[in-house]
Amino acid sequence: MEKLDQLLAILAPEMELPATRAEKDWLFRALRNIWEPRELPDAYWALQDQYLREILAEKGVTRLSDLEEADNQIYLWQGDITTLEVDAIVNAANSQMLGCFLSNHNCIDNIEQTMAGVEMRYDCYKLMQAQGHDEPTGKAKITSGYHLPARFVLHTVGPIVQGSLTDEHRRLLASCYESCLTLAAEHGLKSVAFCCISTGVFRFPKDEAAHIAVRTVQH
Repeated sequence: MEKLDQLLAILAPEMELPATRAEKDWLFRALRNIWEPRELPDAYWALQDQYLREILAEKGVTRLSDLEEADNQIYLWQGDITTLEVDAIVNAANSQMLGCFLSNHNCIDNIEQTMAGVEMRYDCYKLMQAQGHDEPTGKAKITSGYHLPARFVLHTVGPIVQGSLTDEHRRLLASCYESCLTLAAEHGLKSVAFCCISTGVFRFPKDEAAHIAVRTVQH
């Protein structure tokens, strides 16, 4: 409890802390979700590392060797992507690439940023500052996985479907997979775990998105 109290005191020094561990966990996640990229005291990083290691140990890690192939070098798995020990996992990001700023939101972007630690948001922030503009739909960036069991995270911006699904939506979704695979190849990565890109609040139909994903990866 003392470790968590110290972390909360660094992020919100003026805030009165709640009483229970569950409430403190909820608050710590919320504060990281709304965190604006900036320098933090050295003490924060070691404490966050210890905290996230404990959370991961509680969840448990799934390795590629634990899974069975559904097709040649393709695996299907349903679970918490932040517990997968692979070369890279994919994050369905927004065009700002900074993660979801909604407290305790259960989108994949929020969950991956939360479990990776605030270093990943800071890394994305520096990449976007250097780029000078939002990330185009269908493109991707790579960062370290930080506190995730995955070594890297591939951040890609999927198409937003408003109204009827079009061929341009399909092309852009395929481009997300292609961009991630290109980055993976450039960095010598052998195993990549894709989440379902654009099928949540971006409203891409799930069945067709799955067909596009498998078809693109196979080619």
